Amino acid sequence: MIEPHAPAPPGAPPPWAGPARLPVRQRTGRFLVLACVFVCAACGLVYELELVALASYLIGDSVTQASVVLSVMVFAMGIGSLAAKRLRRLAAAAFGAIEALLALVGGCSAMALYAVFAWTGDWGGLWASGPRWLLVAFSLAIGLLIGAEVPLLMELIQRIRRQDAGGAVADLFAADYVGALVGGLAFPFLLLPQLGQLTGAMLTGAVNAIAGAALVLGLFRRDLTRRARRLLLGANLAVLGILATAAVLVDDFEGAAREAVYGKDVRVVLQTGVREIALTGGTDGRPLDLYVDGRLRAGGRTGDRYHEALVRPAMDGPHARVLVLGGGDGLAVREVLRYSGVRRVDLVALDPAVVDLARSDPALSRLNGHVYGDARVHVTVADAFRRLRTGPPMPSYDVVIADLPDPGSTASTKLYSQEFYGLVRRVLTPDGRLVVHAGPVAARPRVFWTVEATLRAAGLHTAPYRVTARASGLPAGPDRTARAASRTPDDWGFVLASPRARPPLLLGPGAPGSRLGRHLTEGALREAEQEAEATRVGGLTASTLVHPRY
Repeated sequence: MIEPHAPAPPGAPPPWAGPARLPVRQRTGRFLVLACVFVCAACGLVYELELVALASYLIGDSVTQASVVLSVMVFAMGIGSLAAKRLRRLAAAAFGAIEALLALVGGCSAMALYAVFAWTGDWGGLWASGPRWLLVAFSLAIGLLIGAEVPLLMELIQRIRRQDAGGAVADLFAADYVGALVGGLAFPFLLLPQLGQLTGAMLTGAVNAIAGAALVLGLFRRDLTRRARRLLLGANLAVLGILATAAVLVDDFEGAAREAVYGKDVRVVLQTGVREIALTGGTDGRPLDLYVDGRLRAGGRTGDRYHEALVRPAMDGPHARVLVLGGGDGLAVREVLRYSGVRRVDLVALDPAVVDLARSDPALSRLNGHVYGDARVHVTVADAFRRLRTGPPMPSYDVVIADLPDPGSTASTKLYSQEFYGLVRRVLTPDGRLVVHAGPVAARPRVFWTVEATLRAAGLHTAPYRVTARASGLPAGPDRTARAASRTPDDWGFVLASPRARPPLLLGPGAPGSRLGRHLTEGALREAEQEAEATRVGGLTASTLVHPRY
């Protein structure tokens, strides 16, 4: 990777008077500089991935967040490289200062972003987009500092022994790219699952600070005055002290932030790989809420209303075999099992932790009617798309219920694609029914009608309907967030579909009642259909895997 030295072509003299006075041989010195390049590149990519991941969890729409972080950071890196040209004469001191600042900003970025989301997410007004603006600010600051690294490192490596620019750039970029590879692999496979977002970022900042300080104070200390060495050492010790203090207090911080996000009634919090699952309430008469990555997935306040509207219209007709996609909380299965004649329910859920919690937690299992103890219920832990496409052959189903996250969440976009609905159609009987949760209609009518257009493109006949919650408190449903609840309409959009003909919106004879059954009548369904039609957006194109429209 490191090329032999070659004399530099004649040109302008370098900004430094002569080779650096090193405490080691030149070859060892060059190796140490390239090792620092490797470490700095790994840390820089971890900061980048950490911002993308945390913003995706807190804000949603991972494609948008990744695009914002990457584009702003790359732009800032260019500006940082240009700005670093003015620091070439003080390359060692400038590099040490930049690494200390980068370690502080990058190491604390996750905690700051989470704090703004937790404590200002419900302020509304100007603060409603606070996490987004902070994400841009951190991307800009970290990009500027990372961009300034390369020109200064180039000066340092040339200070050891001057060589042709092409060879120096090749050596530098080789170490940089290998470091980026290591950082990119360490983040999802080591830092995130083992340490979490906050502690992982702090550890990365500590490594960054130690690497920068060790290079400058160990290898280039003679380029610095005694006062500069003391200032740099003090700055790095202060940064390490801040990061260490934050790491010690991270558990208390996370507890306070969760309380700010979920309320003071947090009872269970589980980290499952890259997901956070929380249960609040469920005891002493308090309503139970289930959150996944900060989003309300099931709620005791209006959960019956949501799941009743999702399931009951689809059960009008034969329903001996039912397939539920998503819905690991068991609440959709509970509504299905209210019907006589159900012989088998297959549940395909992505996260085994949600299923285990719904099976074992007393309050949640009581809310779902202990469905996981019913012999008719069969659970498969798998991605719904992959299960339909590559799993063992599946029987034909009378009813398929897609109780999935909102289509605006990029992770679930493929589950609202034409290809996915084509796979679902293959397992439906000719007169079978598919019902899809398609997000809030009033807040995002274009998304809702894109789902409906995609179902029609897959050869299904559709009957869309919109149900208004008309209840106080936070609305339930896969598309709700706790903090956004007060700013989004209390409605849910559904699409009922069938391969052969447009399915009627009926409850059918002998439809079972529930605690909120009085709110779902055939008259209410006709009104729900009319309310949905009043928002229709025409001329929409189906969403596909290679061209998502959400």
